[in-house]
Amino acid sequence: MTLVLSSPAKLNLFLAITGRRADGFHDLVSVAAPLEFGDTLTVELRPAGFSLECDDPALEIDGTNLVLRAAQAFAEAASWTGGAHFSLQKRIPMGAGLGGGSSNASTALLALNQLAGGVLTMEELGTVAATLGSDCPLFLQDGPVIMRGRGESLRVPPPQAIDRLRGRRVLVFKPAFGISTVWAYRQLAAGAPASYLPSVAAETQLMTWMDDATAPAEELLFNNMEVPAFTKHIALPVALECLREEFDLAPRMSGSGSACFAFLPENAPVAAITARIRELWGAEAFVTETRLA
Repeated sequence: MTLVLSSPAKLNLFLAITGRRADGFHDLVSVAAPLEFGDTLTVELRPAGFSLECDDPALEIDGTNLVLRAAQAFAEAASWTGGAHFSLQKRIPMGAGLGGGSSNASTALLALNQLAGGVLTMEELGTVAATLGSDCPLFLQDGPVIMRGRGESLRVPPPQAIDRLRGRRVLVFKPAFGISTVWAYRQLAAGAPASYLPSVAAETQLMTWMDDATAPAEELLFNNMEVPAFTKHIALPVALECLREEFDLAPRMSGSGSACFAFLPENAPVAAITARIRELWGAEAFVTETRLA
């Protein structure tokens, strides 16, 4: 039996890092949304053992890869003795803040659970996903979610909020360089407490948007991880300011970066915007048009 599943990228539309916890993780309040764009994971049932191949030679395919770690975690949690071969078509750029590795891990969990006959509930899958990474549980959902804690506490927004997000046209773009998530969080910790947004302020800002059914998605956008990224990589804020001034967009960075995004009006001159991004960042810049799932 073989399954072919989409492994979507995500955007952090709202991301407030509120402080560092005693266990070394950071607390956050975030609204994350999956994209229609992403990787493709093919999973072939095998009698035993797990293996992985990928069309991107830059990706490690040994036991450190989140797909194989997810497979082992699933087998242990479900007491499952079967195996699988994974084939990953990689489209989500690495070091981007788009959640590619976390998405691959959660997609592997969903595939294995289906192959094993649904032995774990969604709640149990969420528990396994949380052991793999803070972003992993959100990819078990099929739409926007509110994340709290270190990312493992999820809540589905009310329908009127989801309606303002789902299906929105968006341009995602990334320079040739990536940003280490570990580095970004260390920079926030070094700038504490000023680098954090207090949790009360974060919740107030989020609830103000949630409660106003007329507020567009653009008014939700926030990311206090932009500060360390923009301080080190001046190309990021320069490009975003150009897009604001020249195309009247509201671009932001996603997660810890370096990928950025901007909602697009239906009549947006995508070709001209793409050309301007590549003029600023070089021909190797990644640019794709997609929609919020």
